Amino acid sequence: MAAPKHAPTPVLDDVRSYASPDFVPTPWTPDRPGDLEAGQPSGERLGYQGPDQGYGLTLANRFRSRLHTGELSADDAVRGCLNIALRRASLFGRAPVVHDLTIAFTMWGFLNANPPADLVARRVELFEGVGHVHHYKEGRLIADLVPESTLRSTPAQVAAAYPGSWRLLTGA
Repeated sequence: MAAPKHAPTPVLDDVRSYASPDFVPTPWTPDRPGDLEAGQPSGERLGYQGPDQGYGLTLANRFRSRLHTGELSADDAVRGCLNIALRRASLFGRAPVVHDLTIAFTMWGFLNANPPADLVARRVELFEGVGHVHHYKEGRLIADLVPESTLRSTPAQVAAAYPGSWRLLTGA
């Protein structure tokens, strides 16, 4: 048992040090019925899995006061961009961070007070109603449109490319 350094120890006591255990268990294998041997399934409407994705909604809601949504509701903008941010986070195998959302909101012009008119029209077409829970498929479509090259970009690279290359950034 550990003791403070100032605690006296008898001179005749042996000092313990670390020793490896005699038995090393076998490594874990996916052998139970519910284990996924081939990894997480992928396909239409299955989304992009990653750790602590619920935190992404907390981060997205912190952007609400800065969003310029125009005709859309803030719920539509948050839900659509959250899907993009979660896809980007899962691409790197981590939980969502503020940069994932910054990229998503920037590429769709929600952080710009005067986005291009054609971007606004496309945004309304894709994002309208996505904030409602019954429009999951439409939200997935928004995330699936974005090219992987955009998702692998930094927020500074996306900000530099926007608004001139918004079609390339969004895949629209």
